[in-house]
Amino acid sequence: MTPEELGAALVEAIGEATTGGAGDEAVAASVSGGGRWARATVDVPVTDWRAAVATARDGFGCDFFDWLSAVDEGDRGFAVVAHLWSTERRHGVLLRTLTPGAVDSIVDLFPGAAWHERETHEMFGVDFPGHPGLTPLLLPAEFEGHPLRKDFVLASRVAKPWPGAKEPGESHDATVAKRQPMRPPGVPAPGEWGGN
Repeated sequence: MTPEELGAALVEAIGEATTGGAGDEAVAASVSGGGRWARATVDVPVTDWRAAVATARDGFGCDFFDWLSAVDEGDRGFAVVAHLWSTERRHGVLLRTLTPGAVDSIVDLFPGAAWHERETHEMFGVDFPGHPGLTPLLLPAEFEGHPLRKDFVLASRVAKPWPGAKEPGESHDATVAKRQPMRPPGVPAPGEWGGN
């Protein structure tokens, strides 16, 4: 089965097994990658996430949970993505949903998703209702914030100046006036956030 055929079949099966989403949301398929790495990518409404994962597992033999993560899409929310693989049929699928901050846990469908949901919760702040324990995994207990969000301030670049003799891009000519140090996107100017 080609990725295009798999995507179309999944869209039909998920549509039959779910509520069809809310509003203008609908199940849709595309193909990610190319050549032997091409994968069917199926976008589902957040309300149909668990049903879509169960349909891929039970109806299409996707018995191997590979990984789950998120992408910060800014004002649109978070795209939660899971990669499932069929060990027998040798095809894979990327299931993707867009959420403002919470998506149902799939740990009861794939116990291996527990670690991935904990990491995504910690790094992005996405909640997984139904998860048996979203305890911190990678960051120290006193850490505040979610470091993989686009609005996360890179504190180390504010607190510690560039370690070189010159800022990147500065001239070797000492007669040239020194310009303001460069700040990466998202880092406020000194004085706006704990700087000098």
